[in-house]
Order: sequence, then C-alpha cells, then structure tokens
Amino acid sequence: MALSQRLQLRQTQSLVMTPQLLQAIKLLQLSHLDLSAYVEGELERNPLLERESGDEPGAPEPTGADAPPPAGEAPAAPRDAAEEWMADSNDTSRSSIEDRLGTDLENVFPDESGPGLSRLAEERPAGYSEWSAVGSGGRDDDDYNLEAFVAAEPTLADHLAEQLALAVQDPADRLIGQYLLDMVNESGYLAGDTAEVADKLGCAIDKVEAVLTKLQAFNPSGVCARNLAECLAIQLRERDRFDPAMQALVANLDLLAKRDVAALKRKCGVSDEDIADMIGEIRRLDPKPGLRFGTTTVQPVVPDVFVRQAPDGSWIIELNSDTLPKVLVNQTYYSRVAGRAKKDTEKSYLSDCLQSAAWLVRALDQRAKTILKVASEIVRQQDAFLTHGVEHLRPLNLKTVADAISMHESTVSRVTANKYMATPRGTFELKYFFTSSIAASDGGEAHSAEAVRHRIKQLIDAETPGDVLSDDTIVEKLREAGIDIARRTVAKYREAMRIPSSVQRRRDKQMKAATV
Repeated sequence: MALSQRLQLRQTQSLVMTPQLLQAIKLLQLSHLDLSAYVEGELERNPLLERESGDEPGAPEPTGADAPPPAGEAPAAPRDAAEEWMADSNDTSRSSIEDRLGTDLENVFPDESGPGLSRLAEERPAGYSEWSAVGSGGRDDDDYNLEAFVAAEPTLADHLAEQLALAVQDPADRLIGQYLLDMVNESGYLAGDTAEVADKLGCAIDKVEAVLTKLQAFNPSGVCARNLAECLAIQLRERDRFDPAMQALVANLDLLAKRDVAALKRKCGVSDEDIADMIGEIRRLDPKPGLRFGTTTVQPVVPDVFVRQAPDGSWIIELNSDTLPKVLVNQTYYSRVAGRAKKDTEKSYLSDCLQSAAWLVRALDQRAKTILKVASEIVRQQDAFLTHGVEHLRPLNLKTVADAISMHESTVSRVTANKYMATPRGTFELKYFFTSSIAASDGGEAHSAEAVRHRIKQLIDAETPGDVLSDDTIVEKLREAGIDIARRTVAKYREAMRIPSSVQRRRDKQMKAATV
C-alpha cells in the first residue's frame, strides 16, 4: 500500500479548559481570605469593576455636580473630569477661585497692613494657638485614631539582640554572639553546632563556647540551650536547685518521659517524697522559653456557612455574607469610555475588561451557590450528628454528596477545601464530615471512623489506675457495642489521638495519684 498525504474531516468531542472555566475552578477552592486578596487584585487591575455600595459604609452622598438632577429635569450630559476642571479653570476671577477653594483669599494670604490680619485676630477665641486646631501629624480632620498606632509585638530575636548590645562589648565576641543568635529557633533553642560556627568564623571553639555561656544567661531563662536537658539545667541553676540529685534527674529525662519512677529513684538516690517534689519542680519549668515572644499572628477561623435549628426542628443553612466579596460591573463608566475610544487597541482593551468583569461576577455568584448546595447536602446527611453528637456521625464520602447534588467529585472536593461550617456543635471544617466507614459486627449499618475514635477516647478517659484497658480489651468492648474493628486499627487511632499505650497510661495514673 502506497503512502500518500490526504485531507480528512473528523468530528470529535473534547473538553476545552477556557480561561473563564479555569478562573471559576480556581475561585471554588480558595478560602475567604485568599478570595478577598484575589478580588482586591482584580479591582486594581480592572477599571470596570467596583465594590457594591453597601460594602463601604459611611460613603459620602453625592453633592454638587455629582448629585442627581431634580425631578422633571433631564440629566446633564456626562463630562470628563479633565473637561470639567479645564472649564472651571478658565474663569480666573477672585470670586471663582474662592468658590472652588471654599475659602476667603484674604484669610489665606492676609496683608499685615490690611484689615485681613486684624479681622482674623479678632475672630480667634481666647487661649487660641496656632496648633490648637491641628491634630497629631499636622492633621485637622476628625479621623484621628490612636488605635492605628499599635506597638509591634517584640520578637525573640529583637529581645536577645538588645541584651547582646549591653552584655558584650568586644566587637569580635559581639559578632560571634550575633551569629549564634541568628541560629536560635522560635522555641529558644540553638539549632546548630558550636564546632561548625567556630570553623565558619575562623576562631577557636573555646571562644564560641564562652560567648554561648554569656548568651545562656540572657532573659528568658533557658534560652540559647542546645537541648532540653541543658535548657532545664540553666533554669535550675538560676533557682539554685541544680544539686547532684537534680542533675541525675535531668540526665535521665527519658525515664521521666516513660514515668519510670522506680528507676528514677535508684538513679537519684532519693525517697518517694523527694522524687515527687523533684518531678513537680521540673514540671514548673519552661521547656520552650522562646515561645513567650510571638512571631506570627493567629487568625481566628471565620465560618463560611452558618447552620442553626429552626423552630420546627429542621436546619437553616445560610452563607456568611462577610466572607463573600461583592463586586459589580460599572456599565455606565464603560458606556462613557467606550464611546470615546478611537483606536482598536483601546476598544479591544475595554472589551476584554468588560468580559473579564462579567465572568468574575458570574463566577463569584456560582461559587456561593455551589458552596450552599454542598453544605445543605452535608447537613442533610449528618442530621444525626447535629442533633445527638459525634457518636452519631455517619460514614460519608465525596461520591455520595456528588451523586446527590448531580456534581462531580472533584467539584465537591474543591468546595470543601479550606471552608468551615458553624454548627450548634461547634465550628468544623467541611472535610471533617467526610469519614471512612467501619463495618458493624452484627451486619447492621456501618460506623463512622470519627465516631469510633470518639468511643475509644471515652473508654480511655473512664479508666482508673487499677483498671487500665489494653488495646485487646478495647477491641472486645467495641465488638460488644457492635463495632467490628481490628486491634491494629485501635492502636492506629489511639496513636493518632496522641494517647500513650496501656503501660504508659498506667504509670501516668499511678504517678498522678502518688503526687496528689
């Protein structure tokens, strides 16, 4: 068969990701903070977008040329701002200038020999000074707010640098000290090796160790330590409590973590009462002194959806309007500017801006509707959880919600990302309601993994020092309650909740009972 070239027409179907579709998908998975930042960028970029008037309380009412015409009169033809300014500027008479400036030129530029200065002095009240009408910063308006000048929270690095400038005078030692301070992490520990520091700076390791000793005397106590034992030792030395018994206790912190009181007593050579006092003193120390200085601002969780119960027992789901940016397309401005566009590039730019603005408004509206639709289905599926608590949380996956609202699973996944729901039971991330299922031992309805974790935590919290449940015992109790679960699953859930093993829990409870 000979090879040849020929033309063929074929009709196929394919999904094309247009820029508008990509924008809608991107907006769907953004949190309300990221969405606000994105909309702010679009407002700066697109001149046809503007905020809804209701979003800006206290906006001044239109006055003068901006005020609407009286009833029965036709509105005046809009004039460009430059044209209005040029038209007003043509009249250079004194009365016109005074009208435009809103003041009397004689009071602004009084003649010392004329009546202006004397009249101005006569009108001043008693005790008047040149600065009496001027606020801080030379402002004479009423929008001065002292809360706008809030002192920044000092950081750990700034706090230590101030002490370094006072405690170390030698320039070489100060250079070493600043290098070491740059290696201190947010917990206050020195994240580095002094030998490496000495090698990089080209100095003796003894000199670095000497400077580090000075830094470890800084406030807060325990800062610049290389490990937990050294941090606790520094604090104990300052309290004059670092005796040989306490040194042995600090050197065996692994036994303290395991709650092995018997081994600690042998290492320290003390009685039961003394070891209890020593452990209590260790607990009163600060293992992370650097955390006293905040470096990041914690943002509170703002729910995107509110759920509340109606008088008839049903659930009312509504969106949080504060998290929904409201933007409009300024059609009036577009009509005025488009009529004056002469070049093709200008017309094309305005057309693109109009299309982009319209798509953004439509995408924001579609995003809000989709979030409300998904949240409503989640509330319908988890009605028992909202009514009775976490023990009644049902197993739920993305496919169940997607099939119920006729959407794709990926869409539901994007909607539930970084979104929160405020319910009578608390504020939860939307993904919290999607949990895997655990089969029932009697063949009945499956149980939610989150509900099983809650049941395990309840059983462990109800333990006594003389009756600590092992993982096998927990499995038996859960199977008696109709939950078919393996021992390794119980261990996995227990470790995920940071609950120690039965042996460790028994030691903790015995130590707590002995301390009390």
